Parts: sequence; structure tokens; C-alpha cells
Amino acid sequence: MAQSEFGSNLTVGPVRRLNLHGQVTGVVRDLIVEGRIAPGSHIIESELGRQLGVSRTPLREALKTLAGEGLVDLVPSRGAFVRVPTALEARELLEVLTGLESIAGRLACERGSDQEIAALRLIQNEMVQAFKSGQRLEYHKLNIAIHAGFVALSHNSELRRQHETCSGRLRRMRFLATSTPERWAAAVEEHELMMRALEARDADTLAFLMRDHMRLIWQRIEMLFDDNGRARLGDVGTIQFDTGHVPNGEHGARAPE
Repeated sequence: MAQSEFGSNLTVGPVRRLNLHGQVTGVVRDLIVEGRIAPGSHIIESELGRQLGVSRTPLREALKTLAGEGLVDLVPSRGAFVRVPTALEARELLEVLTGLESIAGRLACERGSDQEIAALRLIQNEMVQAFKSGQRLEYHKLNIAIHAGFVALSHNSELRRQHETCSGRLRRMRFLATSTPERWAAAVEEHELMMRALEARDADTLAFLMRDHMRLIWQRIEMLFDDNGRARLGDVGTIQFDTGHVPNGEHGARAPE
């Protein structure tokens, strides 16, 4: 422990700073994915920092991370804006993801251990429970975790890096792709079929199902764009959120109620 102007119990060092950075990044990412900060919105650092109960330093670092994920655009002399994707960008990213996940599925069947596959089944079961209870954001996070899990079982680090980059840039659109009960239920069933193919170590079937899943994701995402390829993702220019504070943040910030 170290004494500081913020209190005698403040832990200083890189672990603390990394923890706060991760918390702030996660909260802002969720706000963007859920649309509580609308696409195209100018993110006013002072206002968002006040809402989160953190200083501008961790917030700026979080925005840099989210810019790397393709969720935020950092414009010199103007600041940060929530990225508004185009239909072409979404299609191209999904084309890349289709190839990556198809390869990963085959490798996962060959290289994934029984214990790793069983652990992924547990996440699948959690995702189904989130669907049944209508917890859409929790479902979305588990959905992303499952896709990342399939890729992790490939035991190919370069494949994982490429997948993480492409997948991050589609977070908001994939969240909206399950915006109706019918689309949501269909996505859950697709995941179950993929999971069964992995458990059977049926590489050909899993590769086919993962390609088809990506095709269906594109069909759902394509509906989010107008005829000119412009996104219909919310009211651009408005910020709609009531965040509370980042849990365990600096200056004794309180957790959301």
C-alpha cells in the first residue's frame, strides 16, 4: 500500500492502472454497442468522464483502445466520435471473418482438447440462458466469447489476432443483428448446431456451419443499411446514456446501482 492524496488505501502501480483502464474501456464499449451513445456522436470527454466518475486520462486511453477496435474515430483537433460503419466495410469484414472462422473450426476439431470443448459448451449453455431470460447485452458478450473460443481452440496465435481485430469492428452491428425475437432465436439455434459439430469433431460440418452462420449474419446486418449503404443505427449526433460511475474507479467512484 502507498500513501497518496487520494487516500491511504490506494494501491498504486501498473496493475491498478490497467484494471481501471479495462473497466473504463468495458463500460464505454457497452454504451456504444447498446447504442446508448449513438453512432456519429461526438464524445465529450469532460461530460462522459463526469458521468463515469473518472479523470480524462483513463478515458482517453479507453477511447484509443476502442479506436483500435473500430468503434471510435479519433479526429485531430476535433476529438472522438462514435464510428458510423458502411455496408461495404461490414461486408468486407464478414468476408474475412468467414474465412478465419471456417479455418478455425477445422483446426479446433483437430487440436481442441476434450476439456477445452467442454468449457466452451458451458459458455454456450450460459448464452442460451441469457437468451431465455432476455438479457441481450449479456447474450451478446457470451456470443462474442463463443466465437473467440472456437478460434482459441485452433491453437493458432496469428489466427486469433486477426480474428480479434475483425470481430471487434463488428460489435455494434452484430448486437443489432439480433434485434428481433426471430433473428435472435435463429442465431441461438445456429450456435447450437456448431457446438454439436465441434463436440463430434466433425470438421467438414463445422466449417460449413460457420460459413453459413456468417452468411446469415450478413443477411441480418445488411438490413441495417439503406439503399445507399448508409447505416441506420440510431439518431446520429445525440448521446443517450445514464452511466453511473465506473466500479472501483479512481477518486472513490461508486458502482452503478
